Amino acid sequence: MDILKLGASLLMDKLGGGNSDLGSISSALSGLLSDNDGNLNLGNLVSSMQEKGLGSVVESWLGDGENEAISGEQVKELFGSDKISQVASQMGADEESVLSGLSEALPQVVDKSSSGGSLLDSLGGLGGVMDMAKKLF
Repeated sequence: MDILKLGASLLMDKLGGGNSDLGSISSALSGLLSDNDGNLNLGNLVSSMQEKGLGSVVESWLGDGENEAISGEQVKELFGSDKISQVASQMGADEESVLSGLSEALPQVVDKSSSGGSLLDSLGGLGGVMDMAKKLF
């Protein structure tokens, strides 16, 4: 299962189906996690989390240990209110449900994408992630 479908499936379970189908959730999630070219870019998510002071959280997701939690409020701060509003609208769900779903789905999506180190390796390891974050300041 690809990472986007995994995230969409996790979100759909959290939202309880409701007015959303897997396609609309995948599309909304893709819009949230993709770069300007429409490619899924978890590296940008990792960088943003580092920038927002969530470095230890994302490092736990990238590592092989227990995933640290992220709150709905932290998710909202990470992506911005406008994007969360847009995603909620696309999914036909309320923002609170979307934030709750994302707070559960994001750790698993990043964790699964980094299983065996694939995401971490593509970023040059944890040092590469830290270097990427340092360039932002």
